[in-house]
Amino acid sequence: MSNDIVIAASILSADFARLGEEVRAVDEAGADWIHIDIMDGHFVPNITMGPNVVRAIRPYTKKPFDVHLMIAPCDPFIEAFADAGADMITVHVHAGPHLDRSLQLIRSLGVRPGVSLTPSTPESAIAYVLDKVDHVLVMTVNPGFGGQSFIPGQLRKIRAIRQMISDRPIHLEVDGGIHVQTAPLVAEAGANALVSGSGVFDGGDYAANIRALRDAAMSAGAA
Repeated sequence: MSNDIVIAASILSADFARLGEEVRAVDEAGADWIHIDIMDGHFVPNITMGPNVVRAIRPYTKKPFDVHLMIAPCDPFIEAFADAGADMITVHVHAGPHLDRSLQLIRSLGVRPGVSLTPSTPESAIAYVLDKVDHVLVMTVNPGFGGQSFIPGQLRKIRAIRQMISDRPIHLEVDGGIHVQTAPLVAEAGANALVSGSGVFDGGDYAANIRALRDAAMSAGAA
């Protein structure tokens, strides 16, 4: 895996009235991935968007769409998000009865599969699927809302998963409370893909924000 830091701009913090333009703006500002949080009001206490919105914003960038499904059950919706333009689809350990089958389905649709852990999910829950994923997403807040505070206790989990990944070509992604103060902490722990919403969108200078996040993480010498 490259030592480069990936910045995934979470459009949960974007202006939804001009979502397509916001996607184009963070693309031009230097974001590597566009992170799209899908919430159902059941698995997490919020509702965001469905596959039709993903399809509508797909023409605004060629950057990878990193679609994070916080829905349960997830399997009935995977194909719809793949068809809508997802390049990566992440499902949670407990969002369906058969995690391995969900990951196989994602891969069969030509999409890169990932698995996510909430703060209460132990790293041991993904040991048996590490050879089936392209990325692991560690939630560093409780999923459901943007703008929450980083949970420092998740650093131990990030370090443990980095050791589990070893030399496999798997991105270790973190999401939740990521800004210039916390980026070095997660990078030092072994994360190489940083999801940030308010850290990218706050203040309006997206390019400066993305550059600051990347520099802060790189300063920690990420694995």
